[in-house]
Amino acid sequence: MFHQTVIILDFGGQYNQLIARRVREQGVYCVVKPYTTPAARLRAMDPIGIIFTGGPNSVYLPESPHPDPEIFRLGVPILGICYGCQLLAHHLGGKVVPATADSAREYGKTETEFSTDCRLFRGLPGKSVTWMSHGDYMEQVPEGFRLCARSAACPNVAIADETRGLYGVQFHPEVNHTEQGAAMLRNFLYEICGAKGDWTMEDYKNTAIRQVREQVGDGRVLLALSGGVDSSVAAALLAEAVGPQLTCVFVDHGLMRLNEGDEVEEAFSRWDLNFVRANAEDLFLARLAGVTEPEAKRKIIGGEFIRVFEAEAKKIGRVDYLAQGTIYPDVIESGAGDAAVIKSHHNVGGLPDCVDFKEIIEPLRMLFKDEVRQLGRELGLPEYLVSRQPFPGPGLAIRCIGEVTRDKLDRLRLADFVFRDEIARAGLEGSMDQYFAVLTNLQSVGVQGDGRTYDCAVALRSVTTSDFMTADWTRIPYEVLDRVSTRIVNEVPGVNRVLYDITSKPPATVEFE
Repeated sequence: MFHQTVIILDFGGQYNQLIARRVREQGVYCVVKPYTTPAARLRAMDPIGIIFTGGPNSVYLPESPHPDPEIFRLGVPILGICYGCQLLAHHLGGKVVPATADSAREYGKTETEFSTDCRLFRGLPGKSVTWMSHGDYMEQVPEGFRLCARSAACPNVAIADETRGLYGVQFHPEVNHTEQGAAMLRNFLYEICGAKGDWTMEDYKNTAIRQVREQVGDGRVLLALSGGVDSSVAAALLAEAVGPQLTCVFVDHGLMRLNEGDEVEEAFSRWDLNFVRANAEDLFLARLAGVTEPEAKRKIIGGEFIRVFEAEAKKIGRVDYLAQGTIYPDVIESGAGDAAVIKSHHNVGGLPDCVDFKEIIEPLRMLFKDEVRQLGRELGLPEYLVSRQPFPGPGLAIRCIGEVTRDKLDRLRLADFVFRDEIARAGLEGSMDQYFAVLTNLQSVGVQGDGRTYDCAVALRSVTTSDFMTADWTRIPYEVLDRVSTRIVNEVPGVNRVLYDITSKPPATVEFE
């Protein structure tokens, strides 16, 4: 089925993927494209609207990113956000200059007044809080534009040429700090672009199943099933599409959480597919022996996954397609274009030359994590699996700091179970997006019983986030942390200290390694 499409043109801002999430939350499909995409290619996608993202540059500098000027002649509504707003002004005859310290430069929450006769702000309060982050100022507004929002420091917070459907805002409507941001985006999508809201998970499910069937035909598919939410949802979708043509290789690498392997196997007993549980714990632990560097762990585990797939593929005969549970944040964080490599993901790092598959199938590649969960529910996966805590492909290996051993993993599994169990008992699962325990390589002096101990420290990590591109540490009640700490030091052998990580992302990542 054809979806109406909004194109988000990426100029390097920190909230670019959040804009995409906000658009999709409104029931409108969107894709993120680099700012270098030619206008002719954008036209071929037949978008109903285009959004220019923010970015860290200044439009008047020669090295700053600029779009193909033909974009402004496509006749498609455009919303420029922050840097994107200044691009509109710069390209259409206005003038952007550095803001002075006492005028027009704004950061953080700002009380803003709106002209509610502008379609972008129609139906909204005349005054509310927006989130500003700009050091430049539109000294001259292009001909044909009018001012439609202002703050105490800046008279041109928003501009509009409603005849051509061009709008720009200096603030960030995609962040929660902008009180009416979702309503503004909805106005742009529905009132200005004419969106119908035809993006639903049910439709995505049906379309994806049909596309997989058409792509696979009578071929055979091998799925890299890690046991996490992403690969499990991919497995369910493929099972619906091709059933017995699918072989799910669940690599039991010994790096799963407590009882997780059995739960995954049980979840897929309802489908007519080939489920192979490959016991590879000894192999993985042998390869990880003595390895302490995080990236080395990830690459070893990724390589062993591929080798196990190869071995299982040889056992089952012909395999035409390799399927993976890659999702959008995996692709972004692994580096693309000018983006920095934050950490590698074993499922987007490429395949060795010796792998004999025709093609890769990644049915979730353009979905965000919450969309993947929603799709899993549409496919009938059990809630305990769909709502399972996000789990990295390398498993507990990157939550076990330093060398990975069987003994350390056993301790980590138990500490992690205690943490998750107490969060569930307190009814706090819905108030945080990811939480887990980490076995550090720190040892410290303690007192247990009447004797001195010199044992390990466990760190607890919990974050809240809308997209996993940024995250804030969770304010777990002290009494819950107290119960978790008491249970861990009493129930987990070799642990005498519990720490709580209060670092947000950035500067930290969600995982320790």
